[in-house]
Amino acid sequence: MNSVTVRTLLVRGMLAGLTAGVLALFIAYLLGEPRVDAAIAFEEAHSHEHGHEMEVVSRGVQSTAGLATGVLVYGVALGGIAALVFCFALGRIGRFGARTTAALLSGAALVVVYLVPFLKYPANPPAVGDPDTIGKRTALFFLMMLLGILLAVAATILGRRLAPKLGNWNATVAAGAAFVVAIGIAYAFLPGFDNVPAGFSGTLLWQFRLSTIAIQLVLWTTFGLVFGHLAERVVPARQATAATAAPVTS
Repeated sequence: MNSVTVRTLLVRGMLAGLTAGVLALFIAYLLGEPRVDAAIAFEEAHSHEHGHEMEVVSRGVQSTAGLATGVLVYGVALGGIAALVFCFALGRIGRFGARTTAALLSGAALVVVYLVPFLKYPANPPAVGDPDTIGKRTALFFLMMLLGILLAVAATILGRRLAPKLGNWNATVAAGAAFVVAIGIAYAFLPGFDNVPAGFSGTLLWQFRLSTIAIQLVLWTTFGLVFGHLAERVVPARQATAATAAPVTS
C-alpha cells in the first residue's frame, strides 16, 4: 500500500471518527450527563468536610462545550489511529475486503481497547472512588488496555500459526480461548478497587456504567460502518489502477 493510499485512508478514518464522535456525543449527553448530575448531587449532599469550592469551569460548560470537545477530539484521534491499523491489517488477517476488515477491526477495538479494561476497572461517576487512588486506577486501566492489545496481537499470531494444522475455525477458537485465559490471569493478579460509598444508589451506578458502554458501542459501530464504506471506495480503485498499470506478459 503506497503512501498516497495511506494518507487518503488516514483522512477518511479521521472523518469517520468525527462522524462517530458526533453520534457518541449525542448518546453521552442523553444517557451519561443525567447520571453524572445525579452523582454530583449525591456528592454535594454528603460532603461535610469542606464548603462549596469555586468551580474553575462551570457544570454547564462541562456538560456542553467541554463534553463536545472531549468526545469529538477522542473520536478523531481514535479514527486516525484505527485507520493506520487498518492499513497494516488489510490482507494480513485473512482475505477480507475493506468493509469486512473495518468491521472486524472496530469490533476487536471495542472489546480489547475498552471492554477488557472496563470489566476489571469499570467507569465510576462522581462520588464513587477514593480521590487519592485516581492516579493509580488510571494507570492500571491503561496497563490493562496495553495488556489486552498485546495479548490480542499474540492471539492473532497464534491463530495464524495453528490454522494450517487445525483449520481456520478450530485455530480461531483455540486462539480466542488462549486470549480469554490470559486475560483472566491478568485480572487475578492485578489489584482491584471497591470504593462505592455507603448509600450510593446501585441502580445509578449500574445505569452510568451501561451508558459508558453504550457510548463506546455507538462510537465503534458507527466508525466501522462509515470507515468501511469510505475505505472501500479507495482500496479497490487503487488496486484496479495498479492492475491496469502492471505490464502484460504473454
